[in-house]
Amino acid sequence: MDTKSLIQIPGYNYNEYLLILNPHEELRNKIIQIKKDFHEKYKAENALWGKTHITLVNFVQFEMMEERLVSRLKTIGMGYTPFKAELKNFGSFPSHTIFINIESKQQVQNLIKELKPAQRLMTLNKENKPHFFDDPHITIARKLLPWQYDKGWLEYSHKHFTGRFIADGMLLIKRKVGEKAYQIVQRFEFMNLPVITKQGELFT
Repeated sequence: MDTKSLIQIPGYNYNEYLLILNPHEELRNKIIQIKKDFHEKYKAENALWGKTHITLVNFVQFEMMEERLVSRLKTIGMGYTPFKAELKNFGSFPSHTIFINIESKQQVQNLIKELKPAQRLMTLNKENKPHFFDDPHITIARKLLPWQYDKGWLEYSHKHFTGRFIADGMLLIKRKVGEKAYQIVQRFEFMNLPVITKQGELFT
C-alpha cells in the first residue's frame, strides 16, 4: 500500500494494518525455508522480508478508530466457521511475483466477503481505501527483476508443495506508517456462533 501520500496531522496517529490468516509454526518455518532457498539462488532480497501468512485486507487508519474496528472484527470472527486451509504448489503474477497457491481459495474469499461490510471502518479517506486480497496467496518473492522471475518461475512452476492448517481465527497486526516491524493488535477466534451482526452495521 502506498503510504507516501499521507499528510501527518498533528495529534493524529496513523497505522498501517494487515488482517491475516496465520499458519501454524511448523508450516511457517517450511515456507521461510523456501523463501531462503529462493533468495540464495536468485538473489531476491524481497524473499527474505516477506511474510508467511495469507493477507485478507491491508489498510491505513487513524489509531483512534482501532477500538471500534476491533469490536467489529471480533463480531465477524465470532460468526465465522473454522475451516481447513490447503496450500498446494506454486503460482505467479507475471512478471514480478511467485507465490504458494491456496487450494481452498473459495473459503478465504467467502471470509473476505464477510469483511467487506466493515470497510467503512477501514477507510481513511478517498485516497486511502482498504485493499481486499480477493486472490489469496502466500508470497515467496515479489518485485522480481525480469531475469529473476523468468528463471525462478521456470523452476517453481514444476516444483511441488503441500501444506495445510486449520484457520480458526484471524489476526490483526499493525505498524506505524514508515516503520518495518508489525505488532499484534488482537486475534479474532472463529466460533461459528449465530451472531446478529446486521444491527451493528447500522451504527458503523
